[in-house]
Amino acid sequence: MKLLIPLYVHPAEDPDAWHRLITAAARTYAVVLNPADGPGSGPDPAFAAVADALRRAGARLLGYADTDYGTRDPAAVVDDVRRHRDWYGADGCFLDRVTAAPAGLPECRRLVRSVRRLGTGTVVLNPGVHPAPGYARLADLTVTFEGHWSAYVSAFSRPAWAARLPPGPLCHLVYGVPEALVPLAVRTARERGAAVCGPVTGEPPNPWSGLTPALAGADR
Repeated sequence: MKLLIPLYVHPAEDPDAWHRLITAAARTYAVVLNPADGPGSGPDPAFAAVADALRRAGARLLGYADTDYGTRDPAAVVDDVRRHRDWYGADGCFLDRVTAAPAGLPECRRLVRSVRRLGTGTVVLNPGVHPAPGYARLADLTVTFEGHWSAYVSAFSRPAWAARLPPGPLCHLVYGVPEALVPLAVRTARERGAAVCGPVTGEPPNPWSGLTPALAGADR
C-alpha cells in the first residue's frame, strides 16, 4: 500500500520531518505541497528546495488548492494549480474541501477538465467523505475518509457504489492511530477498498509530520 502524505508544515519549521519524508519518498503515492493554504503569493525557496529533493527521490508532487466546497471561483483554483506547477514542479493537484453533494458534480467536472487542460497529470479530490456517485470517476484518486482512527473504526460506512469499485481509486487519510495498530489500519483500509491510505500516529494540527510506521515498513 502506498501513502498520500499531506505534510502541512514549513521546511524551516520542521526540517527533520521533510528529511524523513524525502528518505522514504519512493514508498509514497504522492506528497501534497501546501506552502500557504495554496501556492502562496510568490515562490518560496524552502519549498522549492524540498520539492526538488522529493522529485529526485521519486515522489509524485501534488499542489494544494482549496475549492471551499464549490464556492471558490474556479479560475482562482486553476491559477493555484498553475502556480504550483510553475514554481514547484508539481505534476498533479490536490483539490481540497470538494463538495460531496450531487448538485456540485457538474461544476466539479468542469473544474477537473480545466486543470487537466493545464497538463496536470494526477488529480486528487478530497471531499473527506464518500461523495455522491460520479465524483470518483472524475479523478485519479478520491479521499473518502479523513479523520481520527476512533471515527474510522466506529463510524465508517461504505455506500454500495464504492463497494463496487475496483481497487485503486479511493484513499483514506487516518490519523491518531496507536502505533501497535498501524498494521491493522492498513489491512482495514485495504478491506474497505482503499488502495492508498495514510494511517499515521500523529495528532492535529499536523498529524503527518512524523514518519508513520506504515511508511517505514511496519505493514510488511
